[in-house]
Amino acid sequence: MNASEERVLENSDGTRDAPTAIFDIFRMLGPGLIIAASIVGSGELIATTKAGAGAGMSLLWLIILGCVIKVFAQIEIGRYTMISGLPTLSAFDSVPGPRIQGRGNWLVWYWFIMWMASIGQLGGIVGSVGQATAIMIPVTEQGKLYNAMAEKKTLLQVEQVLATKPEAAPNAAELIAQLKVESEQLQAEYESKFPASLPRDDMIWTIPWAIGTSFLLWYGRYRLIQAVSTILVAVFTLITVGNVFAIQNHPSWSLTATQWINGLIPSMPEGNDAKVALTVAMATLGIIGVGASELVQYPYWLLEKGYARWTGRYEAGQPWLKRARGWLKVMQFDAWTSLVIYTVATIAFYVLGAAILHPSKLVPGDSDLIRTLQTMYQPVFSSYAPILFMFGAFAVLYSTYFVANASHARTFADALVVMGFLKRDPVIISRLVRYLSFLFPLLCCAIYMIFPKPVFLVLLSAMTQAIMLPMLGAAALYFRYWKCIPELRPSKLWDFFLVGSFLVLLAIGTYNLVTKGQDLLMFFGVLSSNS
Repeated sequence: MNASEERVLENSDGTRDAPTAIFDIFRMLGPGLIIAASIVGSGELIATTKAGAGAGMSLLWLIILGCVIKVFAQIEIGRYTMISGLPTLSAFDSVPGPRIQGRGNWLVWYWFIMWMASIGQLGGIVGSVGQATAIMIPVTEQGKLYNAMAEKKTLLQVEQVLATKPEAAPNAAELIAQLKVESEQLQAEYESKFPASLPRDDMIWTIPWAIGTSFLLWYGRYRLIQAVSTILVAVFTLITVGNVFAIQNHPSWSLTATQWINGLIPSMPEGNDAKVALTVAMATLGIIGVGASELVQYPYWLLEKGYARWTGRYEAGQPWLKRARGWLKVMQFDAWTSLVIYTVATIAFYVLGAAILHPSKLVPGDSDLIRTLQTMYQPVFSSYAPILFMFGAFAVLYSTYFVANASHARTFADALVVMGFLKRDPVIISRLVRYLSFLFPLLCCAIYMIFPKPVFLVLLSAMTQAIMLPMLGAAALYFRYWKCIPELRPSKLWDFFLVGSFLVLLAIGTYNLVTKGQDLLMFFGVLSSNS
């Protein structure tokens, strides 16, 4: 029994009564913190800032809605896992609809498509970790020169924006002229030495990070994953939120009250790139907050933490109902606490993208993703920005890579059981999870080596997840109205929000299917033809 469980007494049959004091409940949280760590890397740091860079503050309301609306489906799916003891895909296999007997149903089949895109997303994530490391510690002469050239170009763009502000420095024109000359000189030197090529320092660094993660997950268990993910996310979230407050004291970058209010009022972005910005934002809704992958993965961590085991198998009578209600309350605290964490982080990243990248016309791209994002910290932290951001970017990106691979291993093993390729034997499943935890980080690394486009890989995954959101909402409704034990049914107010959540998820999924579904089919068609 670890320190967080000292006050939870275990019964002779392995069940435990749930804690009732608020402090003791918070000591038992964990699955939501793991999911928050998985979320913050790709959804918040990459996709959300890209949406803010393209749309400005106009879509802040949509980003907040995307975070909050999915927690109702998360809790409802978690409720069924707590009652039944079934992991997610096994539970989904009971949802009515097209199926092949013994090979899963429509939900499981689409999950497999989403899983392929999600593994690609993690390839983009570990590539971004490699980019961050290569910026801090370039390993080739080409990498060092490219860093100097790219940094000078980015600084020039920022100074050009600052020069248009009323509070521009008197010597702004001279500084811009000097930066322009230095940038052109570095570019000429780079092109003469390395014509038409990009450095591969990011790929060099990606390999040891992937191998190290494989060994960590091979030897690590739940406690290690929870501890590492919690620490990494907490550190950078605090830095980022602090940065948002700090730019409000910076005249050149601060946001007015009107901009904040306009961001919270539903509206659409304007300008030539408005449609692109909206499309990026709608795809982003698939992975910000609790994305489709995390909605699927959350119950696995509920099981591994022990909530369902401590509740025990369903049996009529007051003792079981008391335990079930108690642990459901803990689970809800866990979900809502993680909601607060990742929503605050999401807002912070979006605001930085809207306040700094948008006016600077810096939209994160594939080769300079990390360097562009680093610009968000320049106004406040100045010369310390690169160090702080690189440390923070590594923290949130690596936490996503670390946690998501662990989650995928558990989900994939369950999928093999549902599809009839593996027996439901806890020993066999546990062994397979360990092997998959070692294999998946290496697979992600290989994907990035073959296709080094992190932004594309992240947004592709976001799109597939957005399309799956209404499917998960439908499953949540099925569990609520057809599978929930009468004594544990939620209130009518909860039902109202759950149905509303499904309708919003349906709108998100439909928009992405209509606007980007053809691109998705083409992408997987290219993959299958190449294989």
